[in-house]
Amino acid sequence: GLCLLVLRVFIGVHVFLVSCALPDSVVRRFIVRVMCSVLGLLVRQSDPRLREAGTRVFIANHVTPFDHNVVSLLTSCNTPALSGAPGFICWSRGFMELGVTGSRAELVDSLKEYSAHQGNPPLLLFPEEAATNGRAGLLRFSSWPFSILDEVQPVALQVRRPLVAVSVADSSWITELLWTFFVPFTVYQVRWMPSVPRRADEQSEDFALRVQELLAMELGVVSTRITAADRTEHMKRLRHTSRLPFAPGEGPGYGTPARVLLLGGPLVPPSLPGGAPEDVRVAAMAQQVKEVLPHVPLEVIRTDLVQTDCVDTTIANLLEGRVPFFPESKETGDLPAPSTSQAAAASGIQGSVAAPSSKPATKQFAKSPVERHLSLQERKRALYDYARR
Repeated sequence: GLCLLVLRVFIGVHVFLVSCALPDSVVRRFIVRVMCSVLGLLVRQSDPRLREAGTRVFIANHVTPFDHNVVSLLTSCNTPALSGAPGFICWSRGFMELGVTGSRAELVDSLKEYSAHQGNPPLLLFPEEAATNGRAGLLRFSSWPFSILDEVQPVALQVRRPLVAVSVADSSWITELLWTFFVPFTVYQVRWMPSVPRRADEQSEDFALRVQELLAMELGVVSTRITAADRTEHMKRLRHTSRLPFAPGEGPGYGTPARVLLLGGPLVPPSLPGGAPEDVRVAAMAQQVKEVLPHVPLEVIRTDLVQTDCVDTTIANLLEGRVPFFPESKETGDLPAPSTSQAAAASGIQGSVAAPSSKPATKQFAKSPVERHLSLQERKRALYDYARR
């Protein structure tokens, strides 16, 4: 792998120089495609006759940072730079600089003007706006690429390689390039689909959703409503939780519901149907646990709730010692005066414990292990009852 990496770095410099020296033509695309095969980039296409000569906008799913370079080996196209500083790096990666740094509306107007000139190559756009491994589903398509023209042609991309996963989360394009040089080969499969026109009185959002469904069916994956912003927020949350301590056998994805991000990890959706942020819901749940267990730090409670998404499970984890923490105060007298809800919780818990045991509350430590176990179960049951209320 290291030998391939070193050798292909030198070959890659020659490929870059050749692609810069030759003008865009069938000959240039053939030569660069053959040289890329030496670099381990194998490009295959199916149904090339479906690629229409009059198409002005290609719509493709996003898998790697080099999807636009791969498609440009098969047909002439340009992809506008949506992020990153303009300059040599942007140009060398094959992006088209429009000089638009404002809103999406300005970008759409600029692309409409670009597409109006028949001499310009077609546009290749990625409505997902973020790369995924493409194995689980498609991110929700943005509507602005479908506001440019009334007809688009979908392009389905699939990438596979041995040993190393495709599109590792949070990896840069340089890291992805080095892994491509390191592994023996990376196969890009490009499948052309028939053009899709806009229906009468169809909004751009509905048009984008319809094309997303067609691409998902072609790829054999699901069409999700997860956006690129959701993915970014999820990665921030993973980076934060990965720095926090966990009990043995637990981790950032331990005990979460079956919500799979397109990159292969668990997903906690950042918004609810009612429009309330997820952080508000977690904070409310954390406050419930805090009122039951006031000696547990709030940050520990919130971290475990992100994993469990359940008040009962978090209380059980804290009571049974599965989540390590340092109490905020070792002495009960050091705690601040309880709030009204805490006092109500304490009285409710004491009443729940006293009712089944028919014994007055005592601070003495039980001598028998059986009595200690029963006392613990009674306290847990009382805490569960209060948390459910």
